[in-house]
Amino acid sequence: MADRFFLPEPIGLGPATLEGPEAHHLSQVRRIPAGEQVTLFNGDGREYLAEIMGIGKKRVDLQIIRVDEISREPATPVHVGCAMPKGDRGDFLIEKLTELGATSFTPLMTERSIVKSDDAKIDKLQRAVIEASKQCGRNVLMRVLPAVRFSEWIRNVTGLRWLAHPSGKSPFAPANGQLVTIAIGPEGGFSDREAELAVEAGWELRSLGASILRIETAAIAAVVRATG
Repeated sequence: MADRFFLPEPIGLGPATLEGPEAHHLSQVRRIPAGEQVTLFNGDGREYLAEIMGIGKKRVDLQIIRVDEISREPATPVHVGCAMPKGDRGDFLIEKLTELGATSFTPLMTERSIVKSDDAKIDKLQRAVIEASKQCGRNVLMRVLPAVRFSEWIRNVTGLRWLAHPSGKSPFAPANGQLVTIAIGPEGGFSDREAELAVEAGWELRSLGASILRIETAAIAAVVRATG
């Protein structure tokens, strides 16, 4: 697979320009010379083969020579609502969910949440999605949605709805192509009251086994099982 770079605008056959961090990464980090070919993507589901025409101090000029319809999305669409873990574990969580093909992600504010999510952090998480997509080859970006209170969020979700909880009678299992939303709690888990509210709203409590998992481990395991 050719080196991949993200261009946040419509792309078509003809000239294109990389600027900012992506141009810096191509010219100063990867040091790819003019005349070589790279792949561009913008999240629309396509890949764009491009030839480097010229490299300046702050921009890279390219020529799009081919457009390919390439999907690497799983058959099962998965939305994840999750309390954010501390520090770099949040970036790790987003990276792995992107690689696994999660469709979208909502940071949840729960009774036991420790980490707060603001607009600046959401922008940072979306950038982590782009970086992970460059590496894993996804051409559709996982959407990072604004943070929301868990009690509000559970009432506005459709499709299969599974909440990870130790009292779950059924394990996480393949959703077989159906839209599924997965809820993962904070350190210490969802409170009993939150679990009750979820059940009242039509959610199923599902188990991830006997072990107590970290937030990011639980989210990864749930997505793998739902798409498996």
